[in-house]
Formats: sequence, C-alpha cells, structure tokens
Amino acid sequence: MGIRLLHTADLQLGKGFGQFPPDVAAALRSERMETLKRIAVLAQTLTVDAVLVAGDCFDDIAVADETLRRFRVALEPFDGTWVLLPGNHDPAIAESPWSRLRRLSLPANVIIADRPEPIVLSNKVAVLPAPLCRRRDAADLTDWFDAAVTEEGLVRIGLAHGSVRDFLPEASEAANPIAIDRADRARLDYLALGDWHGRLQISERTWYSGTPEPDRFRANEPGYVLDVTIEAAGVMPSVEAIRVGTYRWIQRSLEIVPGGTEEIRAGLDVPEGELERCVVQLDLRGTIDLATRMAVSEKLDDLGARVMHLEENDVGLVVEPTDDDLDAIDVTGFVRVAMNRLREKLHGSDATTARRALALLYGLHHRSAG
Repeated sequence: MGIRLLHTADLQLGKGFGQFPPDVAAALRSERMETLKRIAVLAQTLTVDAVLVAGDCFDDIAVADETLRRFRVALEPFDGTWVLLPGNHDPAIAESPWSRLRRLSLPANVIIADRPEPIVLSNKVAVLPAPLCRRRDAADLTDWFDAAVTEEGLVRIGLAHGSVRDFLPEASEAANPIAIDRADRARLDYLALGDWHGRLQISERTWYSGTPEPDRFRANEPGYVLDVTIEAAGVMPSVEAIRVGTYRWIQRSLEIVPGGTEEIRAGLDVPEGELERCVVQLDLRGTIDLATRMAVSEKLDDLGARVMHLEENDVGLVVEPTDDDLDAIDVTGFVRVAMNRLREKLHGSDATTARRALALLYGLHHRSAG
C-alpha cells in the first residue's frame, strides 16, 4: 500500500522584504500566503496522504498574530495531514509561533513536529522529525534517525532543516549540519529537507524542495513543491516537481553597445504576458554615447512600468560623449560656455564628473526639445 506526499519548505510567511518599496514588499509578502493556499488546494486535488513542511513556515519567531491566523485559514483547503517542522527562522523555543498556534486551537489534522520522536500517519508511514530548538545548532539533529525503531512495513520518512555536509556551498554549511548519507544510515525511504531555497536532489532518496515562492536573485530553481510517491517500504521514491510559485526573480548582466538598446528587453527572455510577475535586477556595462544613454533610460523606464519591480545597476556603464552628442545640444550664453568647459575636462582628472554633468545637460535638452 503506497503513500503520496507533498514536500515543501521555507514558506517564511511574514517576510518583510525591507529592501523594496512598501507596495512591492506588501505584494510579495501577501503572495507567499496565497502560494500556501495553492499548495493546500493542490494537495486536496491530488488526494495526497500528507503535506510535509520541512521548516521555516514563518520568517521570524515574532511573526504577527494576523499572520498566524491567516496561516491557519490557508491550510483549510486540504483536509489531510499537515506535518510542520520548526526551522531556524521559527525554532521551537518556549514562546514561539508554535506555542501561539496551539493557543489558537489548531485542527486535528495539523501536527507540529517539535519533538524528536516518530509520527505515525494512517498506519502507513513513520515521519522522523528533527526540529530545531534554536536558530543555530552545531550538532546533527538527524543522528537519532539511525536508531529510531518503527514498525516493520512502515515507510520511513525523515524531515529536517539544515545544511547537507560536503554538498552545499561552504557558506551554507556553517550550522545545522546534516550527514550526506543520512538516508542510507537511517534506512529512510525519503528524506525531506528544508533550508536551501532551491529545488535540489542530494541523492535518490534525499531532496530539498526549495521555497515554493521565490524570494531572492539566485538561479537555483525555487517555486516548486515536490510530489513524492513511495509504493512500499524499501522501494525507491518517485519525485515530481510541480510549479506553484507566482513571481520570478531574474538577474541579468547586459552588455550595452552604442546604438543598441534591444538587449534590455530581449535579455530577459520572458514572454510579455509574464513580465508583471517578474522582479528584475539588471547590471549594465559597456561604453556608450549620450544618445544611447538617453535611449537606455527610456527603455528602462518602460520596462519598470511593465514588471513587478526593477532594480538597475549602471556603475559599469561608461558614457563617452561624442562630438555629435555635444553638437546636438543647442544652447547659447553661459550654458554653452559651461558645456564647452565640461567638454575640455573629458580627458582630465575630472572626466567622470564632466561626463555626468554633460549627460544631465543632454537629458535636459532632449526633454525640453521633445
């Protein structure tokens, strides 16, 4: 008798997104809750046995009461079992989101896995959780899985939040370690992991689901839940990724050449109808003339109106005014005198300041002429 599970992690509900304008931050924060609702609907549609959340349901232990209430409501579309693991952002300390949720009278189908002991579901599966009780722990909290006794014939599922040793980038392995061969050593049929925000297969039986709603500029395949089917204890799991995320976070480095601005839009490689769901960061580089710089600014303004949010870094974009650029600035009097003086400084120690001033002058003239 097989089992079917949805594996997710790193919901980080209540995330502030303080690096964005308030309206953008509010939209991104709200969408994380909507994504959780989509997961609940998907679980009900697929009639899975359980949804496993491998840590970090919440972004902080001081998450607002409203977020906790909305979280409880978001789970309602799925009437099967939810197993929720405390992670490093929401550890199971004395006063935590978990203790507060319990005071809100959670329904019986929602299990907070805040103790290192087997959780038996429907007499088919034993979930072995490794809850975090502090943000950082030097010990491998999955050690106890190896000696855990479960009834013969039950599918063994590990549930943990941390960094797999000798696999992830070194900076990600500073705390909350997990042995790379834990699934084999503990005779697990599947090890559901959280903490790495992208979808990642460690072995045939060990996976990170990644965050279901992207939250950073890293091309590591976020935005999915994992649909896991295990036909029987000892049988290799079947794992399928299902996209549930709304927003795409896109980072591009673009080379701009004189007269060329099409790279700005084409470089995203996103259909027009999906632009409004994109958070975009562009690093621009190259050496261009003033006319191209003005065209680039117009292209960026247009793109910014089409996407959810646009960040641009033009430190690597050098503007070298041409004679044609400067001759196109039709000014007289003291402005012409100032422009000529700036022109003389283009190849001296004040070249950077002169370029910026001339670009500003060119832009003012371009807009007034238009």
